[in-house]
Amino acid sequence: MRLLVLLILSLSLPGFAAEVRPEDHARLETLSQELNIPLEQLVTGMQQAQFRQSVLDAIQRPWEAKPWYQYRPLFITPDRIRQGVAFWRKNASQLDRAAVRMQVPPEVVVAIIGIETYFGTRMGNHPVLDALYTLGFHYPERAPYFSKEFAQFVRLANEQKWPLRQPMGSYAGAMGMGQFMPTSYLHFAVDFDNDGHKDLFANPADAIGSVANYFAEHGWHYGEPVATPATLITPLPAGILTDNPDLIHSWKQLHDVGVRISTDLPADTPVKLLRLEQPTGNEYWVVRHNFYVITRYNRSPLYAMAVYQLSQELAHAYHAQ
Repeated sequence: MRLLVLLILSLSLPGFAAEVRPEDHARLETLSQELNIPLEQLVTGMQQAQFRQSVLDAIQRPWEAKPWYQYRPLFITPDRIRQGVAFWRKNASQLDRAAVRMQVPPEVVVAIIGIETYFGTRMGNHPVLDALYTLGFHYPERAPYFSKEFAQFVRLANEQKWPLRQPMGSYAGAMGMGQFMPTSYLHFAVDFDNDGHKDLFANPADAIGSVANYFAEHGWHYGEPVATPATLITPLPAGILTDNPDLIHSWKQLHDVGVRISTDLPADTPVKLLRLEQPTGNEYWVVRHNFYVITRYNRSPLYAMAVYQLSQELAHAYHAQ
């Protein structure tokens, strides 16, 4: 019994090195075959990883669980807007180049980097290897996803010649100024200044180009509105408000049930009605394709709205100076 207690306590300590359990080895074998990553690299990664209880604790407390009126002030603040304008001015040439090349506006890229890492100043203090190992092999709810990200991180570290325990990131294993997961880093990171490296940690040019590339590859429509405030002239029928981030209605369908915006859209425009909770009631927005694209970065509609509204505040402040 004493040995069992000691084992349980050791598993909860941040410095406990991972043991490759038989079931973990079987999962690594599957990942090796699916992703074409040498099994010995994955085993080595797991042997160097450490279980982190703090990671499991953090993922149980997502900010997106808050109502909008509490969520918005976390990200849209006077200081973040000031810092964002300063970041924009300092990196204007790269942001302009990304806007031309990727057709993604500067304010959206700056808003993403501002919300994710406060413009590169808060990129996380969790070893990425440990975070992904903990969630991939000790968090059954999301184990398939995070174990695959663990494997992709091992691939990425080998490609970039990083020591496995060097990169630091979020409790979910996201990295760099734009907080890319390993799969996104592999697929969407770009060497935007052509120095031979895709460095999203210390190179703002690469971070800017990579965030813009992510949005471009997910189909951003340059110049198209993101969201429009809406009013209701009749109570909503069931089925209009859903948690599904997809644009499951047409504008005609929303209009026919009493949703109104300042300027009508073509009847077949794909849209979604979003409800945001305020202390004195709800506010409503009709969101369009580019809003959906933001949810490819983070599925939360609160996150997407925060990105949109911060981008608007940034653009106003930047062009006002």
